[in-house]
Amino acid sequence: MSGGGHSDVKNAIWMRALLMAGIILGLGIASFVGLGVVVAGMKETTWDEEADHYHAAEEDWKIAVANGSIESDNHKDPLYEAKEHAHNDEIDAHLSYLTYRVAGLTLLFVSIIFTAFLVISGVLNSAQPDEEHHDDHHGHEEHHGSASPIIFAFGCMLFLIGFPDFADGLHSLMLGSGSNAISDLSVGMIGLTIITIGISNWWREDLPFKGYGEQIASSEPFTGQHIRKAGIWVFLMSEVMVFATFFSSYLRMRTEWCTKWAFEEGNCKEGETEWVLTASDYLRPEGGKVNGLGESVGDFWTLLPGAVNTFALIISSYTIVLALKIAKSHDYKVPSGFMGKLMPDKKTAIRNYLIVTLALGTMFIVLKLVEWSHLIAEGFTVGTEQGSIFYVATGAHGVHVFAGLLIMLYMIFKADTVEWDEDNAQGIEYFGLYWHFVDLAWVVIFPAFYLY
Repeated sequence: MSGGGHSDVKNAIWMRALLMAGIILGLGIASFVGLGVVVAGMKETTWDEEADHYHAAEEDWKIAVANGSIESDNHKDPLYEAKEHAHNDEIDAHLSYLTYRVAGLTLLFVSIIFTAFLVISGVLNSAQPDEEHHDDHHGHEEHHGSASPIIFAFGCMLFLIGFPDFADGLHSLMLGSGSNAISDLSVGMIGLTIITIGISNWWREDLPFKGYGEQIASSEPFTGQHIRKAGIWVFLMSEVMVFATFFSSYLRMRTEWCTKWAFEEGNCKEGETEWVLTASDYLRPEGGKVNGLGESVGDFWTLLPGAVNTFALIISSYTIVLALKIAKSHDYKVPSGFMGKLMPDKKTAIRNYLIVTLALGTMFIVLKLVEWSHLIAEGFTVGTEQGSIFYVATGAHGVHVFAGLLIMLYMIFKADTVEWDEDNAQGIEYFGLYWHFVDLAWVVIFPAFYLY
């Protein structure tokens, strides 16, 4: 974090945040209308048609069973097979509808959050009168301690304390009942307000920072290192412990399960005649539930989001490295061809690479929720032992990705206004360390939870 006694950022720059917010909100609404309304509407029509087809096939089969023309347990009869195939088609149509509906809603939700952060920070920081510029420290403000982390942490504490009542209050409001809904929301809303103030204050402190006056650690083992860099490494050490807890808990639980794979290979404990389905069973083709025809109905399109997300995070780590490389360069050379039109100067190149990183991270969140909607629709819920560890671990990782996106949003704003250069590029470097950690955590989570 950084701080400054005075802000040397004019109000016109802060108001530019409102322009960015409008663009993001417009893209979110357009995405929701296109995916969540138009395409999802067409898919819903197909789903309704397949449901009618299934109900008709089921009715024909029931009539035949009632007439005694076929046996109810005769799974070779054409009517029974037609019913099961129609059921599978209905499930596929439902999942296809969920893909577009959830994708549209997620993009709308994410754009609203991004917009809120930009608007609130822009308005709060532009509400102060323009101040005279100071020429201290080579014309730039000194980089020193900040109260923003403490404010932010206090807000988080209040929000978590009030979260149970907050959830109940939201539920009551959605149902249109509950006279105590406002009081239930109060502690959580106070926490969210303090969090927003802390973030806005951090934006105000860090935006004018030009790279001069970094605090240097004077004690072992970080002597000579920037304090912010040492801080991010200590933070990442604590994050390793968090994800190691999830991972070790999963491995401990996984060894006790008689999974479908183990059962088929005869590797379950002697006497076990039933097996459980893990997330990897639902995700891999031919690995999920068995229908009435004895066919496995694992859905490849449920596995696809996790696989795509793996590549998305790896590529996003590369694009943020490119942004850092250009920020640290002393003589930026415009690339030839089409890339030269996208990156005509250093400022635009850094901003665009950060935008690509933001887009890839946003795609991760969208595909994650699409994947969850498929799993829940197929019966893999958080209420089971297998589901609880999966949703908690992958959900915690998703929260880390989303938190990174909010920081990246600010970095794009800074790239588009006061700019990154070789003097202050360490801000991108320190965030890059966090983003690489998020990437590496997923590289471990994906094979363990999706393929094993």
